[in-house]
Amino acid sequence: MTLKVTGLSAIRSGRTILSPTSLEIEPRGRTGVVGASGSGKSTLGHALIDDLRVQGLSVAHVPQSPDEALDPLRSMTFHWREAEVALGLMPGEADQTGLFKALGIEGADLRKRPWGWSRGMQQRFVIAMALIGIPDLIVLDEPTSALDPVVAAATMDLLSSFLKGKETAMILITHDLGLAARRVDTLIVMDAGNLVEQGRTKDILERPRTAAAKALSAHRSWMALPC
Repeated sequence: MTLKVTGLSAIRSGRTILSPTSLEIEPRGRTGVVGASGSGKSTLGHALIDDLRVQGLSVAHVPQSPDEALDPLRSMTFHWREAEVALGLMPGEADQTGLFKALGIEGADLRKRPWGWSRGMQQRFVIAMALIGIPDLIVLDEPTSALDPVVAAATMDLLSSFLKGKETAMILITHDLGLAARRVDTLIVMDAGNLVEQGRTKDILERPRTAAAKALSAHRSWMALPC
């Protein structure tokens, strides 16, 4: 089922931070949202999540840092159970073993608190929680910015492998063009709260039309990054 939103907008302190924006996201679609800091990327992501949830669709969100999703005073077991409860599942009903294996954290000690795991393992755990219900859409907001490039690449490889063949669509919000170039088929370019350009990833990176897209793609050093 194609996911559709119309006229998404946001106003903060009397200032428009997201102009009316409409999107269509195909099943299994891989879409990147890029732009400079303050361009409205995350605002678009949050507005999209809220709208689709109101429509009754299942949307999972992975924040920039696992610190935003994990309580340092609670065990990993606690977090997992809370995620199951939020989705209306009985304890143990989610395929924890399958998700952990797919994301490379099988065998990890769930009795530990987040600080007892590496940052990369924490973020993979957060992604696993987001995928418990096999959502219609997973929105990843700068999901690898707290990780080193090698760990980031491995995490995205595992996520891509898990999603292969599933209907779940993915939106990747990032300032990292190297990440976007390798992970998404479609790019959305944001600037000053406006969607200024949208198209195939290759077309925008090689033949940008707007000033914002040209500025983003001008520095080619991103091509050498592993993720």
